[in-house]
Order: sequence, then structure tokens, then C-alpha cells
Amino acid sequence: MEAPSSCPKCKSENIYQDGNLWICPECNHEWTFVAKDDSASLEVIDGSIRDTHGNILVDGDSVIVMKDLKIKGSSSVVKGGTKVRNIRLSDGGDGHNIACRIEGVGSINLKSEFVKKA
Repeated sequence: MEAPSSCPKCKSENIYQDGNLWICPECNHEWTFVAKDDSASLEVIDGSIRDTHGNILVDGDSVIVMKDLKIKGSSSVVKGGTKVRNIRLSDGGDGHNIACRIEGVGSINLKSEFVKKA
């Protein structure tokens, strides 16, 4: 596999690899390269939201919270191990990319890095 030479979003050449992800420090864009089965060409998988283990999340999935999360502006806490059903993926500018409703807490947004697919 040939390594990418620039960011597909901003075309910056200052990119680096972190595990399976390629990261652009200038625009904070992250992407992966996967070889297609039918040919040797490379495909960029972009825009997918992944959980803490790298599983792709889609609308309607159920996830489990990995650790206790304090809710900003409240004294409530979402306990680790809480199962959240029927998530909605959103494009939160602050990194919160999962919109959901948790019983006893209400509607909140979560970061995908703190959940795993159930």
C-alpha cells in the first residue's frame, strides 16, 4: 500500500499516521486507507463515526458508555456500563457526535470515543 502524500480535505502535506488513521494537524481531519478486494487501488473511508474500538457506528445502534461521564452544568453523572439505545449521529462542532436520550438523565450528546458498540 502506498502512503498518502497529502490531506484529502485541505491538501496539506503535513500529515502523520497514528495506528490505522492518518491525521492532518492543520485541519484536524482524520481518515483511513483500505485496500479494495477486487483491485490494488486504495479507497478513502471518510466521514464515518467510530467507537472506542474502531467499529463504525450508524443511526439506530445501541452503545455502552465506557466510563463515568460528568454532565457539564449539572450534578448528574452517566455511569460507565450504561446502555444507550437508538443513537443518532450528528455533526457536533465540539466533538460530541452522538445525540441520544438516557433514562433518568434526558437528551444529551456524547463523544464516540467514550462508547463501544453493543
